[in-house]
Amino acid sequence: MQTESETIALLDRWNRGEREAGDDLIRRFYAELRRLAGAQLEREWGARSLQATELVHEAWFRLCGHAQPSFENRRHFFGSAARAMREVVIDRARRRQAEKRGQGQAALSLEEILDLPGESVPLDVLALDGALARLETLDAEQARIVELRYFLGLSIEQTAEALGLHPSAVNRRWESARAWLLRQLRA
Repeated sequence: MQTESETIALLDRWNRGEREAGDDLIRRFYAELRRLAGAQLEREWGARSLQATELVHEAWFRLCGHAQPSFENRRHFFGSAARAMREVVIDRARRRQAEKRGQGQAALSLEEILDLPGESVPLDVLALDGALARLETLDAEQARIVELRYFLGLSIEQTAEALGLHPSAVNRRWESARAWLLRQLRA
């Protein structure tokens, strides 16, 4: 496993425009991104329209396809990857909804989204995306925690490491974000 300093050195090469560093970057993190994408897709709503490999490739294209992004560290890279995966999944859901010509989208219960036992409030992924966008304006860190936990499937400990926070702080913010999202999605 690569150390944080080795990862930062690789990201610095990438940020300076070394094309080979981008290839090294995707090779270095591909297996981990694919594993995280697979975990995300296990929780995907409706018909499975995406494979983990395809999600990683589309997310990578969003990260690097139009312009060369600048990543500060591993945390920033994986945060950006989580955002890109979220965008891919949301765009797929929007396309499916448009293809159905307004017939509605496959429902997903809140317990599946927010890990709440016994809840059964249907919603669509677009409602979740809108709620997350509102949460981001109120508390960007809580929104990032939801993205990392839900869209990348990271554990509390992994999320804490990715954000440079203590696991108990992440757990408190996760619980708060889940409660806020539940209220928003029920409204």
